[in-house]
Amino acid sequence: MKAYRGMLLGMALVGTGLATGVLAHADVAVPEAGAACPAELDGAMTLLPDGTTYVTCQQQSGPAYGWAAVQTPFPPNDTWLSYGPAITVHGQGMRNPNLSSGPWTATPQDPETACRVTQTTVVEAGVLAPPEVSEGEQGKPLTVEMQPKLFYAELAGDCLWVKD
Repeated sequence: MKAYRGMLLGMALVGTGLATGVLAHADVAVPEAGAACPAELDGAMTLLPDGTTYVTCQQQSGPAYGWAAVQTPFPPNDTWLSYGPAITVHGQGMRNPNLSSGPWTATPQDPETACRVTQTTVVEAGVLAPPEVSEGEQGKPLTVEMQPKLFYAELAGDCLWVKD
């Protein structure tokens, strides 16, 4: 019985890896405060792997661009970068939202990735709706409506998310 459970756990882990394999690419650069970022990401924000530090890509001295830490709270941003594992941002169903509701388009930054968002909305005070998942096709943009009472959204894949 113990071996059977171990085999099931192993199959579940492999299955999870296969199911999420297109969301991340091994060569994705993880942003970090002070590191360089491409000029095309000017104004984009992301959440660092620590889950608490927000950074924005902005022009540094001369023509160079870099990731700079942002003080919270900040106004909702219209451009977000997810870089593989999900980043969690807050919507307008929460105080100090990170992004606004409405139509958004996620564009894969790598042809081998797919963009995915998991949205959780507020039903009433203290009650959240079941998560709603939208996933694009590998290498193709995903257009999604960020819900008006969005509590939080998990943005995944190596994708640039822009409010339309």
